[in-house]
Amino acid sequence: MRPFDGWTPVPPPVSFDKMMNFPGLKKRLSSLSLVGAGLVVSACTQPSPAVSPPRPMVAPPVSETGLPTVPSVRDAPIDVRVRYPAENQLLSSRDSNFVLGSLGSGDVSLAINGQSVPVAPNGAFLAWLPNPAASALRYDLVVARGADTLRRTVRVRVPVRTPLAGTATLRVDSGSVLPARGMWAKRDDYVRVSLRAPANATVMVQGSDSVMRPLTPPLSRGNGVVAATTDAKGDDVTSVFAIDMAAHLLADSARAPRLMAIRGSDTVRLNVPLVRVLPVDTRMLAMLRSRSTVGSDTDRVVNARPIVDGTYKWMLLNGTIVEVTGRSQGYTRIRLDGTLDVWVDSDDLVVLPEGTAMPRRVTGGFRVTPGAEWVDVAISTGDRPAHQVEPDGRTLVLTLYGVQANPEISPIFGNDTLVRRISWEQVTSDRVRVTLTLSQPVFGWQSIWDESRRLFVLRVRRPPLVDAANPLRGLTIAVDPGHPPAGATGPTGLYEGDAVFPVGEQVAALLRARGATVVMTRTSLAPVGLAERGVTARRANAHAFISIHLNALPDGVNPFTANGTSTLFYHQHSEPLARVVQEELVKRFGLRDLGVHYQNLAVARPTWYPSALAEGLFLMLPEQESAMRDPAFQRKYAEGLVVGLERYFRLLAPVLAP
Repeated sequence: MRPFDGWTPVPPPVSFDKMMNFPGLKKRLSSLSLVGAGLVVSACTQPSPAVSPPRPMVAPPVSETGLPTVPSVRDAPIDVRVRYPAENQLLSSRDSNFVLGSLGSGDVSLAINGQSVPVAPNGAFLAWLPNPAASALRYDLVVARGADTLRRTVRVRVPVRTPLAGTATLRVDSGSVLPARGMWAKRDDYVRVSLRAPANATVMVQGSDSVMRPLTPPLSRGNGVVAATTDAKGDDVTSVFAIDMAAHLLADSARAPRLMAIRGSDTVRLNVPLVRVLPVDTRMLAMLRSRSTVGSDTDRVVNARPIVDGTYKWMLLNGTIVEVTGRSQGYTRIRLDGTLDVWVDSDDLVVLPEGTAMPRRVTGGFRVTPGAEWVDVAISTGDRPAHQVEPDGRTLVLTLYGVQANPEISPIFGNDTLVRRISWEQVTSDRVRVTLTLSQPVFGWQSIWDESRRLFVLRVRRPPLVDAANPLRGLTIAVDPGHPPAGATGPTGLYEGDAVFPVGEQVAALLRARGATVVMTRTSLAPVGLAERGVTARRANAHAFISIHLNALPDGVNPFTANGTSTLFYHQHSEPLARVVQEELVKRFGLRDLGVHYQNLAVARPTWYPSALAEGLFLMLPEQESAMRDPAFQRKYAEGLVVGLERYFRLLAPVLAP
C-alpha cells in the first residue's frame, strides 16, 4: 500500500521468528499487535490536511502481502501443553532440537531448562534449545505470571549406543553385524560383511573356504589414518570394520561364516547370517503384483527404486515378469535388462515356479491412433515390458527394458497433429529407446497393457483447449486437501489435515466461480489413502491436480532459519505449474522463498495431468499456525493457488490459438 502525502505509512508485519531475537520481547509483542492495528485504522479513517481534496484510504484487501497479527490472549488460565516432543520421545538430533506447545495465555513468561523462551500473544511458543544432557534427559518448563509459577517436565530419550571402550574387556556391537538375515544374492555378487568394534581391535572373517580375511576400518580422507568415533569422555572409541566378499563364501551352512574380533588376549566370536545363493544354471523369475486394491489394474503399479529403501524411480505394470537377482531388508532386487537391476518391495511380487521361462519381448510395428482427447502409440511386444517414460519439453522418451526392436512399417492414422515424429534406438542388446516428438509441450500420459492384442500402449494426452480470457472455464481441477493420515501439528494443536481443509473448500469455490469443474479428493476430515487421491483425479479426467499442505521439520533443524514457502512436483511436465503457484504464494505470504523442488511424492506421481504440492508455510511456527486459523488468510492461500492455476493454463492458450 502506497502512503499518501502527509500520512504515516503502515509498517510491514513483523514475523514472530524475527522477534525472537528482540530484547523485551513480550512487551513488544503486545505493543506491536495494538499499535499496528491502530495505524491501519487511523490511515483508513482520517484524511490528511496536506491532501486537497482528501482521498479516502481503503483497507488492504485479503491478498495483501503478509500474515495476520497473532491475536492476544490475556488473563486466561495457564494451560501447559507440549506438542513436541511427546513424553519419552526418542530424539534423533545430535546437539539441538525444538520444543513447541502452548501455555493458554500470552501474558506469561517461559523458561525451558533455564533458558528464556519467547511466548507469542496467544500463548504459543517455539524454542530452539541444546539437547538435554545424557544425565538429565528432560525438558523442565517453568511458566510464571506475577507471583504464580507452574512447572512441567517432559522426559525424552536418545538413541542408545553400546559403548566400546579402548581398554578393559573387549566388547563389540553384535547388533551391527552385516549381512542381515534373509539376504539373497547371485553366487559372485559382493556382499558387505561389517562389524562395529573398538578401533584398536583386529577384526577377521572366516568364510566357507576356511580362509581368514581381515576387515578394515574406514580411512580418513587423504592421509591413510584410521578414523574412529570417540565420545566426549573417551570411553567409546569405535570404528566400523568391513570387507566385501563373494556371496558363495557366506552360503555354506556346513561351514558357516564367523566373525572374530581380537585385542590382546581377548577374542569375541560371532556368527554371520547365511546368504542364500541363487541358482546359476537357471533363472529365478517373479511376477510383479501390487498389493494395492485401489482403482483399475492400470492404476496398480509397482514402484521400483535404485537402492534398498531408496526413492521411487520406475513405475512398473502389474503382471510384468522379471528375473530375481537378490533380496535384502524386505526388498527384492530384480533385473530389468542386462545392465540394470532395481529394488522393489518383496511383498509386491510373486516368485514363479522353478523352470519358468522368461518371455521373449520383440517389438513389431508402432501404430499411432489419434482420438479426441489423446493419441495412442501402440507397440506389440508379446509380453508386458518393464519400462520408463520421461517427459522433456515437447518430447516423451519411452525406454523398454528386456526388449529387442524389430519395427516394420508403422502407419499413422488420421494425420494427427500432436505426435509429429517417432524415432527408435536399440541402446543395448535388450534395451530400446522410443522418442516421441510432439507439436506441443507434454501435458500427460498413461502406460497401458492391452492384454487382448498383446500391445504396450503409451496414451499421450492432448492439452485442453484454453480461453486466455477465462483460462479455467470448462476444465476439471482436482483439489487435494493434504492428510490425514499423518501430517503436522502446530503449537496450539492445530492439525494440518484440519487446517488445509477449509483452504481446499475455498479453492473449490473460487474455481467453480471461474467456470471449472472441481473434484475434491477429500470431502470430510476423515482419512483418505494417498493412492486413492490420484485414482479419483484420473477417473474424473482432471486437467490438473493441486495438493494443499503445511510444512514441518525433522529433529535437529532450526525452524527459525529453515521456514518459508515451497512448492513441489515429481514429473518434469509439472514444473511450470509448480513454479507459477510458488510465485503467487510467495507474493501473498511474504515469507522466505524456499523455491520449487522435485520431490518423490505419492500424490504427484500419477502421470495423466500436471500436479503440484504446495507447502504454504510452517505450521510449527506460532505466527504461521495462527494465520491458518484466520478465514481471511485461508482465502489468501486459496487465491494464490487459483491464480497460479489460471496463469499456468493461460500459458497453454497461445499454443492452441487458431
